[in-house]
Amino acid sequence: MAAVNSHQWPVRVYYENTDAGGVVYHAQYLNFMERARTEWLRHLGFEHTTLLQEYNCVFVLHSMQIQFKKSAKLDDLLTISSEMTKTGHGSVEFLQTIQLNQQTLITAQVKLACVHALTFKPIPVPIAVKRIMENQVVESV
Repeated sequence: MAAVNSHQWPVRVYYENTDAGGVVYHAQYLNFMERARTEWLRHLGFEHTTLLQEYNCVFVLHSMQIQFKKSAKLDDLLTISSEMTKTGHGSVEFLQTIQLNQQTLITAQVKLACVHALTFKPIPVPIAVKRIMENQVVESV
């Protein structure tokens, strides 16, 4: 399956994201990708408050495989792409990339688990949410 179009989110690198040498601290990339996934959900019409109030669920990070290819620096304008690659019974998977001027700096395979908002026990992705997510995906030809 391939995304109809992946969601892209621009992020400017600020001083707070860097080490003393002006290079992005590695953990900041995780924050950038989290923000991009949140904006992808918002693009689909699901703010975190909607998921909590209407569906009593949250998505939490289950696992991530990340490849650091090149560093970003202070003042760089990055593009974070989030492409949903799979929905499971209680999970969603993404391919995320961070690019600078169309050069890939970071790639990550990300798996999120759907959990109950109060107990944090795994639950199925709500059907209405899953339908909207899956409508963003088409079969590859």
